[in-house]
Amino acid sequence: MSLTLAKEVLQIEADGISSVIDQIGPEFDQAISLIMTCPSRVIITGIGKSGIIGQKISATLNSTGTPSFFLHPVEAMHGDLGIVDQNDVVLAISYSGESAELSMLMPTFKKRGIKTIAITGNKNSTLGRSADVVLGAAVPREACPLGLAPTASTTAALALGDALAVVLLDKKKFAASDFRKNHPGGSLGERLKAKVREVMLTGEQIPKVDENATMAKAIEALNEKNIGAVLICGPESSIKGIITDGDIRRLISKSVDMTTQLAGNVMTQGPKTIDENLLAADALSIMQRHEVTILPVCNTLGQLVGILHLHDLLGKGEFRLLV
Repeated sequence: MSLTLAKEVLQIEADGISSVIDQIGPEFDQAISLIMTCPSRVIITGIGKSGIIGQKISATLNSTGTPSFFLHPVEAMHGDLGIVDQNDVVLAISYSGESAELSMLMPTFKKRGIKTIAITGNKNSTLGRSADVVLGAAVPREACPLGLAPTASTTAALALGDALAVVLLDKKKFAASDFRKNHPGGSLGERLKAKVREVMLTGEQIPKVDENATMAKAIEALNEKNIGAVLICGPESSIKGIITDGDIRRLISKSVDMTTQLAGNVMTQGPKTIDENLLAADALSIMQRHEVTILPVCNTLGQLVGILHLHDLLGKGEFRLLV
Protein backbone atom coordinates (compact mmCIF):
# COMPACT_ATOMS: atom_id res chain seq x y z
CA MET A 1 0.00 0.00 0.00
CA SER A 2 2.75 2.46 0.94
CA LEU A 3 4.64 1.81 -2.30
CA THR A 4 1.52 2.34 -4.35
CA LEU A 5 0.80 5.64 -2.61
CA ALA A 6 4.41 6.78 -2.96
CA LYS A 7 4.35 6.11 -6.70
CA GLU A 8 1.04 7.92 -6.99
CA VAL A 9 2.47 10.96 -5.25
CA LEU A 10 5.48 11.04 -7.57
CA GLN A 11 3.22 10.70 -10.60
CA ILE A 12 1.09 13.61 -9.43
CA GLU A 13 4.25 15.68 -8.96
CA ALA A 14 5.43 14.71 -12.45
CA ASP A 15 2.05 15.63 -13.92
CA GLY A 16 2.33 19.01 -12.24
CA ILE A 17 5.66 19.74 -13.91
CA SER A 18 4.27 18.53 -17.25
CA SER A 19 1.41 20.97 -16.81
CA VAL A 20 3.86 23.83 -16.29
CA ILE A 21 5.70 22.86 -19.49
CA ASP A 22 2.44 23.37 -21.40
CA GLN A 23 2.01 26.82 -19.83
CA ILE A 24 5.41 28.19 -20.88
CA GLY A 25 5.09 30.83 -23.56
CA PRO A 26 6.31 34.32 -24.54
CA GLU A 27 6.04 35.42 -20.92
CA PHE A 28 9.03 33.24 -20.07
CA ASP A 29 11.18 35.08 -22.62
CA GLN A 30 9.93 38.36 -21.19
CA ALA A 31 11.00 37.31 -17.71
CA ILE A 32 14.43 36.29 -18.98
CA SER A 33 14.77 39.63 -20.78
CA LEU A 34 13.86 41.57 -17.62
CA ILE A 35 16.51 39.73 -15.61
CA MET A 36 19.17 39.90 -18.33
CA THR A 37 18.79 43.68 -18.63
CA CYS A 38 18.59 44.18 -14.87
CA PRO A 39 21.68 46.13 -13.74
CA SER A 40 21.24 45.00 -10.15
CA ARG A 41 19.79 41.89 -8.47
CA VAL A 42 16.80 39.56 -8.51
CA ILE A 43 14.84 39.95 -5.28
CA ILE A 44 12.75 36.84 -4.55
CA THR A 45 9.87 36.92 -2.12
CA GLY A 46 7.13 34.59 -0.94
CA ILE A 47 5.48 33.41 2.25
CA GLY A 48 5.22 29.93 3.78
CA LYS A 49 6.15 27.02 1.51
CA SER A 50 6.44 29.40 -1.44
CA GLY A 51 8.99 31.36 0.55
CA ILE A 52 11.07 28.23 1.10
CA ILE A 53 10.96 27.52 -2.63
CA GLY A 54 11.99 31.11 -3.24
CA GLN A 55 15.04 30.70 -1.03
CA LYS A 56 16.16 27.68 -3.04
CA ILE A 57 15.63 29.49 -6.36
CA SER A 58 17.65 32.42 -5.03
CA ALA A 59 20.48 30.08 -4.03
CA THR A 60 20.47 28.47 -7.49
CA LEU A 61 20.57 31.86 -9.22
CA ASN A 62 23.50 32.97 -7.08
CA SER A 63 25.53 29.85 -7.81
CA THR A 64 24.94 30.11 -11.55
CA GLY A 65 25.83 33.73 -12.15
CA THR A 66 22.68 35.75 -11.39
CA PRO A 67 22.96 37.84 -8.19
CA SER A 68 19.91 37.31 -6.00
CA PHE A 69 18.65 37.31 -2.45
CA PHE A 70 15.49 36.28 -0.67
CA LEU A 71 13.34 38.94 0.98
CA HIS A 72 10.83 37.76 3.57
CA PRO A 73 7.63 39.72 2.89
CA VAL A 74 6.80 40.24 6.57
CA GLU A 75 10.27 41.57 7.34
CA ALA A 76 10.00 43.72 4.21
CA MET A 77 6.95 45.45 5.66
CA HIS A 78 8.91 46.17 8.84
CA GLY A 79 11.92 47.91 7.34
CA ASP A 80 13.74 45.42 5.13
CA LEU A 81 12.04 46.92 2.08
CA GLY A 82 14.76 49.54 2.22
CA ILE A 83 17.24 47.04 0.78
CA VAL A 84 15.32 46.87 -2.52
CA ASP A 85 16.64 49.23 -5.18
CA GLN A 86 14.66 50.56 -8.13
CA ASN A 87 17.15 48.81 -10.44
CA ASP A 88 16.28 45.40 -8.98
CA VAL A 89 13.81 42.91 -10.43
CA VAL A 90 11.37 41.25 -8.02
CA LEU A 91 10.26 37.63 -8.43
CA ALA A 92 7.18 36.99 -6.26
CA ILE A 93 5.87 33.47 -5.67
CA SER A 94 2.36 32.56 -4.53
CA TYR A 95 0.31 29.68 -5.87
CA SER A 96 -3.04 31.27 -5.05
CA GLY A 97 -1.78 34.72 -5.91
CA GLU A 98 -3.76 36.06 -2.98
CA SER A 99 -1.17 36.07 -0.18
CA ALA A 100 -1.97 39.14 1.89
CA GLU A 101 1.70 39.90 2.51
CA LEU A 102 2.53 39.98 -1.20
CA SER A 103 -0.64 41.90 -2.03
CA MET A 104 0.56 44.65 0.31
CA LEU A 105 4.08 44.70 -1.14
CA MET A 106 3.32 44.73 -4.87
CA PRO A 107 1.88 48.28 -5.00
CA THR A 108 5.01 49.54 -3.24
CA PHE A 109 7.24 47.91 -5.84
CA LYS A 110 5.16 49.44 -8.60
CA LYS A 111 5.34 52.94 -7.05
CA ARG A 112 9.13 52.65 -6.99
CA GLY A 113 9.22 51.66 -10.65
CA ILE A 114 10.55 48.19 -9.85
CA LYS A 115 9.80 45.52 -12.47
CA THR A 116 8.06 42.45 -11.09
CA ILE A 117 7.69 38.83 -12.18
CA ALA A 118 5.09 36.54 -10.62
CA ILE A 119 5.05 32.75 -10.40
CA THR A 120 1.49 31.77 -9.62
CA GLY A 121 -1.14 29.15 -10.29
CA ASN A 122 -3.73 31.86 -10.95
CA LYS A 123 -2.83 34.48 -13.53
CA ASN A 124 -6.02 36.41 -12.77
CA SER A 125 -5.21 36.69 -9.06
CA THR A 126 -4.25 39.90 -7.29
CA LEU A 127 -0.58 39.00 -7.71
CA GLY A 128 -1.03 38.04 -11.35
CA ARG A 129 -2.80 41.29 -12.22
CA SER A 130 -0.21 43.48 -10.50
CA ALA A 131 2.95 41.88 -11.93
CA ASP A 132 4.66 43.03 -15.11
CA VAL A 133 5.25 39.43 -16.21
CA VAL A 134 3.28 36.39 -15.06
CA LEU A 135 4.59 32.82 -15.27
CA GLY A 136 1.80 30.29 -14.97
CA ALA A 137 2.46 27.40 -12.59
CA ALA A 138 -0.98 25.84 -12.21
CA VAL A 139 -1.04 22.09 -11.47
CA PRO A 140 -3.94 19.65 -11.95
CA ARG A 141 -3.99 18.75 -8.26
CA GLU A 142 -1.88 18.54 -5.13
CA ALA A 143 -0.35 15.25 -4.05
CA CYS A 144 -1.71 15.83 -0.55
CA PRO A 145 -4.91 13.73 -0.35
CA LEU A 146 -6.57 16.54 1.58
CA GLY A 147 -5.69 19.02 -1.12
CA LEU A 148 -4.33 21.33 1.55
CA ALA A 149 -0.55 20.93 1.91
CA PRO A 150 1.39 22.48 -1.01
CA THR A 151 3.10 19.57 -2.76
CA ALA A 152 2.82 19.38 -6.55
CA SER A 153 2.44 23.17 -6.72
CA THR A 154 5.69 23.86 -4.87
CA THR A 155 7.51 21.26 -6.98
CA ALA A 156 6.25 22.98 -10.12
CA ALA A 157 7.35 26.42 -8.88
CA LEU A 158 10.79 25.03 -8.00
CA ALA A 159 11.17 23.45 -11.44
CA LEU A 160 10.16 26.71 -13.11
CA GLY A 161 12.78 28.53 -11.04
CA ASP A 162 15.39 26.02 -12.16
CA ALA A 163 14.37 26.63 -15.77
CA LEU A 164 14.91 30.37 -15.30
CA ALA A 165 18.32 29.79 -13.73
CA VAL A 166 19.55 27.43 -16.43
CA VAL A 167 18.39 29.62 -19.31
CA LEU A 168 20.08 32.62 -17.68
CA LEU A 169 23.24 30.56 -17.20
CA ASP A 170 23.22 29.71 -20.91
CA LYS A 171 22.59 33.27 -22.07
CA LYS A 172 25.33 34.65 -19.82
CA LYS A 173 27.82 32.05 -21.11
CA PHE A 174 28.47 31.07 -17.50
CA ALA A 175 31.41 28.66 -17.63
CA ALA A 176 32.64 25.88 -15.38
CA SER A 177 35.45 28.15 -14.19
CA ASP A 178 32.82 30.68 -13.04
CA PHE A 179 30.93 27.90 -11.26
CA ARG A 180 34.12 26.88 -9.48
CA LYS A 181 34.60 30.42 -8.14
CA ASN A 182 31.17 30.23 -6.54
CA HIS A 183 31.73 26.71 -5.16
CA PRO A 184 35.09 26.68 -3.39
CA GLY A 185 33.91 23.85 -1.15
CA GLY A 186 32.33 20.47 -1.79
CA SER A 187 33.47 17.50 -3.82
CA LEU A 188 32.75 19.05 -7.23
CA GLY A 189 34.46 22.26 -6.14
CA GLU A 190 37.53 20.33 -5.08
CA ARG A 191 37.72 18.51 -8.37
CA LEU A 192 37.46 21.67 -10.42
CA LYS A 193 40.17 23.42 -8.38
CA ALA A 194 42.71 20.69 -9.14
CA LYS A 195 45.31 21.08 -11.87
CA VAL A 196 44.80 18.91 -14.95
CA ARG A 197 48.06 17.08 -14.23
CA GLU A 198 46.65 16.02 -10.85
CA VAL A 199 43.64 14.22 -12.29
CA MET A 200 44.75 13.01 -15.72
CA LEU A 201 45.62 9.43 -16.66
CA THR A 202 49.30 8.91 -17.50
CA GLY A 203 51.83 6.37 -18.73
CA GLU A 204 50.45 2.94 -19.53
CA GLN A 205 46.93 4.21 -18.79
CA ILE A 206 46.90 6.29 -21.99
CA PRO A 207 45.35 4.48 -24.97
CA LYS A 208 47.65 5.34 -27.87
CA VAL A 209 49.11 3.90 -31.05
CA ASP A 210 51.45 5.07 -33.79
CA GLU A 211 49.85 6.72 -36.83
CA ASN A 212 51.09 3.82 -38.97
CA ALA A 213 49.44 1.19 -36.75
CA THR A 214 46.63 -0.89 -38.18
CA MET A 215 43.07 -0.25 -37.11
CA ALA A 216 43.08 -3.68 -35.51
CA LYS A 217 45.92 -2.51 -33.26
CA ALA A 218 44.08 0.76 -32.51
CA ILE A 219 40.92 -1.13 -31.54
CA GLU A 220 42.96 -3.40 -29.30
CA ALA A 221 44.37 -0.37 -27.44
CA LEU A 222 40.93 1.22 -27.23
CA ASN A 223 39.39 -1.92 -25.72
CA GLU A 224 42.28 -2.50 -23.33
CA LYS A 225 42.17 0.99 -21.75
CA ASN A 226 38.37 1.24 -21.98
CA ILE A 227 37.90 5.02 -21.82
CA GLY A 228 36.16 5.44 -25.17
CA ALA A 229 38.99 6.57 -27.45
CA VAL A 230 42.53 5.94 -28.62
CA LEU A 231 45.07 8.67 -29.41
CA ILE A 232 47.14 8.56 -32.60
CA CYS A 233 50.71 9.77 -32.02
CA GLY A 234 53.53 10.91 -34.26
CA PRO A 235 57.24 11.55 -33.66
CA GLU A 236 58.36 12.85 -30.24
CA SER A 237 54.97 12.14 -28.62
CA SER A 238 53.13 14.61 -30.83
CA ILE A 239 49.35 14.19 -31.06
CA LYS A 240 48.17 13.62 -34.59
CA GLY A 241 44.58 12.60 -34.04
CA ILE A 242 41.98 10.60 -32.14
CA ILE A 243 39.67 7.67 -32.86
CA THR A 244 36.59 7.24 -30.67
CA ASP A 245 34.12 4.43 -30.06
CA GLY A 246 31.71 6.34 -32.28
CA ASP A 247 34.25 6.44 -35.11
CA ILE A 248 34.64 2.66 -34.89
CA ARG A 249 30.89 2.11 -35.03
CA ARG A 250 30.59 4.33 -38.11
CA LEU A 251 33.41 2.45 -39.85
CA ILE A 252 31.78 -0.89 -39.10
CA SER A 253 28.44 0.36 -40.45
CA LYS A 254 30.25 1.20 -43.71
CA SER A 255 31.79 -2.29 -43.84
CA VAL A 256 35.35 -0.89 -43.70
CA ASP A 257 37.99 -3.63 -43.54
CA MET A 258 39.77 -3.04 -40.22
CA THR A 259 42.67 -5.34 -41.15
CA THR A 260 43.86 -3.13 -44.00
CA GLN A 261 43.16 0.41 -42.78
CA LEU A 262 45.83 2.41 -40.96
CA ALA A 263 44.90 4.43 -37.89
CA GLY A 264 46.40 7.57 -39.39
CA ASN A 265 44.04 7.35 -42.37
CA VAL A 266 40.79 7.25 -40.41
CA MET A 267 41.57 9.35 -37.34
CA THR A 268 40.03 12.75 -36.63
CA GLN A 269 42.93 15.15 -37.01
CA GLY A 270 43.81 17.93 -34.59
CA PRO A 271 41.74 16.95 -31.55
CA LYS A 272 41.10 19.49 -28.80
CA THR A 273 43.85 19.37 -26.17
CA ILE A 274 44.62 21.05 -22.86
CA ASP A 275 47.81 22.09 -21.10
CA GLU A 276 48.67 20.06 -18.01
CA ASN A 277 49.07 23.23 -15.92
CA LEU A 278 45.52 24.49 -16.44
CA LEU A 279 42.70 23.82 -13.98
CA ALA A 280 40.27 20.94 -14.19
CA ALA A 281 37.57 23.62 -14.41
CA ASP A 282 39.14 24.82 -17.67
CA ALA A 283 39.08 21.26 -19.00
CA LEU A 284 35.40 20.92 -18.15
CA SER A 285 34.69 24.22 -19.91
CA ILE A 286 36.46 23.00 -23.07
CA MET A 287 34.54 19.72 -22.99
CA GLN A 288 31.23 21.52 -22.64
CA ARG A 289 32.02 24.06 -25.35
CA HIS A 290 33.14 21.49 -27.91
CA GLU A 291 30.82 18.67 -26.76
CA VAL A 292 33.61 16.15 -26.17
CA THR A 293 34.22 13.79 -23.26
CA ILE A 294 37.95 13.17 -23.70
CA LEU A 295 40.89 15.59 -23.79
CA PRO A 296 44.51 14.73 -24.57
CA VAL A 297 46.84 16.57 -22.17
CA CYS A 298 50.04 18.25 -23.39
CA ASN A 299 53.09 19.79 -21.77
CA THR A 300 54.50 23.18 -22.75
CA LEU A 301 56.29 21.54 -25.70
CA GLY A 302 53.03 20.16 -27.07
CA GLN A 303 53.95 16.59 -26.21
CA LEU A 304 51.38 14.08 -24.98
CA VAL A 305 51.68 13.57 -21.22
CA GLY A 306 48.21 12.35 -20.27
CA ILE A 307 44.55 11.99 -21.10
CA LEU A 308 41.49 13.30 -19.27
CA HIS A 309 37.98 11.85 -19.30
CA LEU A 310 34.83 13.67 -18.25
CA HIS A 311 34.38 11.09 -15.49
CA ASP A 312 37.67 12.25 -13.95
CA LEU A 313 36.08 15.68 -13.48
CA LEU A 314 32.48 14.92 -12.56
CA GLY A 315 33.21 11.70 -10.73
CA LYS A 316 32.67 8.02 -11.35
CA GLY A 317 33.38 5.98 -8.29
CA GLU A 318 36.25 7.19 -6.13
CA PHE A 319 37.92 10.47 -7.11
CA ARG A 320 41.66 10.50 -6.48
CA LEU A 321 44.38 13.09 -6.90
CA LEU A 322 47.71 11.81 -8.16
CA VAL A 323 50.61 12.15 -5.72
